Amino acid sequence: MNQLYLFACVAGTPIAVRTEEIEAVVKLTDISPVPGMPPHIAGLSALRSRVLTMIDVAALIRGVPTPHEQRELAIIADISSHSYGLIVEGVSDICTVSEGPLPLRGRLSPAWMPFAQAIVENEGEPHLLVSLASFIDPALTLAA
Repeated sequence: MNQLYLFACVAGTPIAVRTEEIEAVVKLTDISPVPGMPPHIAGLSALRSRVLTMIDVAALIRGVPTPHEQRELAIIADISSHSYGLIVEGVSDICTVSEGPLPLRGRLSPAWMPFAQAIVENEGEPHLLVSLASFIDPALTLAA
């Protein structure tokens, strides 16, 4: 089973995302903050005449917003008919993995428990397999 994955880093943790969940990876420009939102809602941004809700995934995991100067890349996804940009620290690769996902083993940080589904190895390194939808609504993790 050859599945195509995007490999990225969020909150200092390597992650893997199935490419069918991804619309694009973009370099961020302006994010307009929205008053009264939780810390993981970075604000709104525009991309090709669309308004994106920007999610600071690291803030969701660590509870501390990512400094503005470190918000450089976002994974764009359409989740439940809404457009989102999920801020990531970096993207390292996009490639197929023939072995498929492996079961979660060892100790996993409690912050990642609602989001991690499995382990995907890339070049001998483990990456947490996540669904982008789980960062929007953890209940969607079961549907992914």
